[in-house]
Amino acid sequence: MDRIYIDGDEARFEIREIPRLDVYFYNGNVIEDVEPRRLFPVSGGNKYVTLLDKDNKERAVIRDVSRLIPESRKIVEKCLEEYYMIPRILRMVDRTEKFGILKWTVETERGIVTFTIQNRHSDIKIFYDGRVLVRDSNDNRYEIPDYRKLDRTSQNLLGYDL
Repeated sequence: MDRIYIDGDEARFEIREIPRLDVYFYNGNVIEDVEPRRLFPVSGGNKYVTLLDKDNKERAVIRDVSRLIPESRKIVEKCLEEYYMIPRILRMVDRTEKFGILKWTVETERGIVTFTIQNRHSDIKIFYDGRVLVRDSNDNRYEIPDYRKLDRTSQNLLGYDL
């Protein structure tokens, strides 16, 4: 079976139950009860989003969510946001290191959190646009949208690990 690509306005999306949705193509075809997943979750953003059925089989691929009609774009983005809920770090509160293990206390949009990082080289990823992804020792993920926009104290605490 050939891969089905959704390039823009040839389909509309309706929420079934977040994060699941139905796809209605204007040619009459329907794909029911699928869940969007990013093919490139770290670097791809909202480009190349696969739609998986309950058996985790790909039913279609959205090339670029931003090219969907506005109502459908909001629905797909909401489903992705729900699935890929990653707390954003707003500021660094404290940072310590003992035996090579980092302990960070940070403020996220959900409150103050303390976690440990086992390996700064593999668990802290810095991207060209200033975004930083962090994985703690419990495999939870956090994001700093742009480390250059953090306050001076946070940048100083973070600077040791970048």
